[in-house]
Amino acid sequence: MRDTPRPEFELDAFMPYLLNQAAEHVSLGFAATYKAEYGLTRTQWRVMANLGRFGAMSAVEICRISHIEKTRVSRAVGVLERDGYLTRTRASDDRRREDLALTEAGRAVFAALCARGQAYQAEMAARIGPQNFAALEQGLRALIVAYGETVATDD
Repeated sequence: MRDTPRPEFELDAFMPYLLNQAAEHVSLGFAATYKAEYGLTRTQWRVMANLGRFGAMSAVEICRISHIEKTRVSRAVGVLERDGYLTRTRASDDRRREDLALTEAGRAVFAALCARGQAYQAEMAARIGPQNFAALEQGLRALIVAYGETVATDD
């Protein structure tokens, strides 16, 4: 039996829903690029993007920065290592931790995708107009500041 709709709650006007819908649509557009050109999943790209941006770090740090679940990062790391895009090295200061770093091939893919990403972002700005794009960026940054310390709960 289906529940009846509740018109007093307009899901389409609920900001978390709108943010999720926008993020999915925009992310899927760029995902088509890294999937078609390099066979990467979204999580694999996000791991590479963090390593390319911040340098060597542990999987735990990637999880924290990216808000990606640990098992998904672990699987992505395994595939990226197998494909020659990253290396794992036992940390000298903590033998329990592995530091991950992009290989030369990984850095080349990251650089190529950064260029593609910049072009994709320029297309996004053109589609909605530079003023709307700037306002959106400002609003999103304000939300990150306002909610950045919020602790996530279990789904």
